[in-house]
Amino acid sequence: MAYTGIASVIYGEVDNSDGCVMRRFFRAAMITCACTYAMCAAAQSYPNRAIRMIVALGPGGGTDVTGRIVSQKLSEQMGVPVVVENRPGAGTLIGTEVVAKSAPDGYTLMTSSPELSINPSLQAKLPYDTLKDFVAISQLTTGQYFLSTHPSVPVKNVKELIALAKARPGRMTYGSSGNGSANHLGGVLLQHMTGATLVHVPYKSAAQSATALMSGEIDFMMSSTSAAITPIKSGRLRGIAVTGPKRLALTPEIPTVSESGVPGFEVTGWYMMLAPSGVPRDVINKLNAEIVKAVHSAAVKDRFAALGTEPVGNSPEACGEFLRSEIAKWTKVVRAAGAKAD
Repeated sequence: MAYTGIASVIYGEVDNSDGCVMRRFFRAAMITCACTYAMCAAAQSYPNRAIRMIVALGPGGGTDVTGRIVSQKLSEQMGVPVVVENRPGAGTLIGTEVVAKSAPDGYTLMTSSPELSINPSLQAKLPYDTLKDFVAISQLTTGQYFLSTHPSVPVKNVKELIALAKARPGRMTYGSSGNGSANHLGGVLLQHMTGATLVHVPYKSAAQSATALMSGEIDFMMSSTSAAITPIKSGRLRGIAVTGPKRLALTPEIPTVSESGVPGFEVTGWYMMLAPSGVPRDVINKLNAEIVKAVHSAAVKDRFAALGTEPVGNSPEACGEFLRSEIAKWTKVVRAAGAKAD
């Protein structure tokens, strides 16, 4: 009767035939073992085909560049193609929704940026749940932005920029890679903290906004260090500040916004790898190990350093907790500034 007792717990009934109950119990156990074996076998053989890496922004920006650097190294390490696919639009919502609705098999990943943590508070409605529809794999890098101007703008520091903006209310323009982007919210925060009236000009990608800035179509922008360092070094842009808590090693002569007259101002950038929720834990663990190995390899670290970013490579749990903290941080900024998606 021992088996009958076990079966009654599983099925919520007691069959009056011990043999029948035993057959049901062993059949269920065999099915469970078979499923478990299949999942383990799939995880052990992963990956056995190409992996798709979604970037929810256009080519040429920091997210795209970082995604391509990491995907190339992962491809070398894992022995399968890791193909970057740009799916820009709607403030990253289009590409992010693609990932959220993809099969949770480890063959669709996403390189994401601060927009993922900004959109929950900025957008009235999202086609996905940021915390429920994704699983964090690892944070790739941490970094900051350059506040840079077109050389024709008659300012050489942040104080002069704010003074000019106040002298020309509603005429000073700043660009971004789209509504809800970190450089959009960076401008909102700068306006909120200084009282200047600025005009936001969103573009479809970081590359388009960078081109607009270099052509003088807009006055200034907060650009990822990876996108802005070359034009700043060549003189096509004037870097007047960095947005993080400390000066950048690549450009130690350029001060932070906080030490340039806007104390407490800080906008940091980051990139992380995520997958659709439901990917088997063994696959997540394998991806995490490969990513940590990739971002800390000498070749990738050198490429990151040249772009002004630093490798992270943390655990899925630490990455998920960081994402939650970023959502909470940007929610406060959006509410305090009254920001809205244009």
